[in-house]
Amino acid sequence: MKVLRRLAKAGYESFLVGGSVRDLLLRKAPKDFDIATDAHPEEVRKLFRNCRLIGRRFRLAHVFFGRQIIEVATFRANTEIVKTITKNPHGIILRDNVYGTLEEDAWRRDFTVNALYYNITNFSIVDYTSGMADLEKKIIRMIGEPEKRYQEDPVRMLRAVRFAAKLNFTIEEKTAAPLSKLSGLLLHVPSARLFDEVIKIFHSGNALAAFTLLNQYDLFKSLFPQTAYHLSRSQNNVVKKFLESMLLNTDTRINQDKPVTPAFLFAAFLWHDLQATEKKQNPELPKMIAFENSANQVIQTQLKTIAIPKRLTKTAREIWFLQYRFHKRAGSRAFRTLSHPRFRAGYDFLLLRATIGEVKQELADWWTRFQSVGNEEREAMVAALPQPKTTTQNE
Repeated sequence: MKVLRRLAKAGYESFLVGGSVRDLLLRKAPKDFDIATDAHPEEVRKLFRNCRLIGRRFRLAHVFFGRQIIEVATFRANTEIVKTITKNPHGIILRDNVYGTLEEDAWRRDFTVNALYYNITNFSIVDYTSGMADLEKKIIRMIGEPEKRYQEDPVRMLRAVRFAAKLNFTIEEKTAAPLSKLSGLLLHVPSARLFDEVIKIFHSGNALAAFTLLNQYDLFKSLFPQTAYHLSRSQNNVVKKFLESMLLNTDTRINQDKPVTPAFLFAAFLWHDLQATEKKQNPELPKMIAFENSANQVIQTQLKTIAIPKRLTKTAREIWFLQYRFHKRAGSRAFRTLSHPRFRAGYDFLLLRATIGEVKQELADWWTRFQSVGNEEREAMVAALPQPKTTTQNE
């Protein structure tokens, strides 16, 4: 409200727009707030000392209130009449700093339910695209010709799925029709941008629904090609059950305001490819070297599509490594494993594997009890274990 009022006081048009208006109309708590205005970014910066300009494709103003960021965007012009928009050979818009009117801006937005503007001067909703009607019908509808709009920005395909899953809406028929055919365009999107979108999709509290839609429209294979390969070839849908269990658990934690880490998500998506890659390693290699080689290979392949930060791949490796350590419980090994900084994430991953029968439930139960009892009982539990076989150099 401070931003809207200051812009209005300075003589500019300004509206609350997009997801925040949509969510408020649906009686949901908005995650963030965006503003559309006829003020240019440099003019916005002059009004707010706590403002920073960002973006190359389209210049935006971010106004900071502590950790809260209010994004202020200038009305954009109609792409049909603008000759200066820069596109790559695939038709993806690279640069688009051409400003227009409120109505032109509305028709430039992606989906009708995101093209609603709230005017604080008269408390009205401005709706040029029938977004209110689609909101009532619970429909995700693309503004303009869907295939062309996806070609301009392939991430819109992921946004269609994310909004449909988040809002429990249906993707309108014409909006859904080109998705499978154009899924390969995601390969031309910067990998860092895909990372951001993947986190939004799977950490929204509706990950399982989004996963189902991504596979329905052949989009998942463009994000996680290795995982999609194993999904299509697993016996008894084991990989699918594993991932669905993980995503359901993620949704539950998010909806209960419990912490989640993206590293766990990537560790689960790439787990079966790691196992398959290990089987192809030289059998004469020590197990840990084979593991390291496989982890490197799997992660490097995935990085070609999604730019996963190193801190997350490091944590994913630790989660994977703990799966081997959970089997080594003799002597002081169980105590060292328990003290590992990633023990909790690794343990949750072990429970996940137990749900599909990948490891024996007895092993998961043992670790559940081991962490809940005192030291004396822990020592007794270790002493009661079967004596380990003599290890070879390869182990």
